[in-house]
Amino acid sequence: MSSLNIEIRPITPPEVPAIASLAREIWQASYPGIITQEQIDFMLEQRYGHERLYDDLEDAHKWLDQAIHDGRRVGFAFSELYKGEFKLDKLYIHPDVQRRGVGGQLIAHVAERARKQGYPCVILQVNKRNVKAINSYMKYGFSVRETMVDDIGRGYVMDDFVMEKKL
Repeated sequence: MSSLNIEIRPITPPEVPAIASLAREIWQASYPGIITQEQIDFMLEQRYGHERLYDDLEDAHKWLDQAIHDGRRVGFAFSELYKGEFKLDKLYIHPDVQRRGVGGQLIAHVAERARKQGYPCVILQVNKRNVKAINSYMKYGFSVRETMVDDIGRGYVMDDFVMEKKL
């Protein structure tokens, strides 16, 4: 399969509902079998509730980008300054265009932003059981730096690898 030609542009407030909807669609395709449906629902509300997304858009230390292919939103990447580092906080690609270079183009876009701001690397967290995502990140130059277990409330934890890509 060939790489898709995408346009990367910032998410705007009127696009928030579409991003929340895309997140739900991707999570429902990706996370069953990795975490429970209850945790999926909890995390979607926590991370993609409209108010949270509007707040993220207002934060000068967060960048919300979307990938558009032929007029269709096919993925998104959120990045932020986090504890003195540049973090790729969210990267999600619609299942029907995965493995076509969309993630790689978004990673390159985020890495360039980090580089321009003088950061030596980009970090991210990924569920230890999300083998597909881990392999994809490794393909794009990330390596595992450490493990982290984070209590996110209601008895749920994120059992993650912290990965980093040196710039």
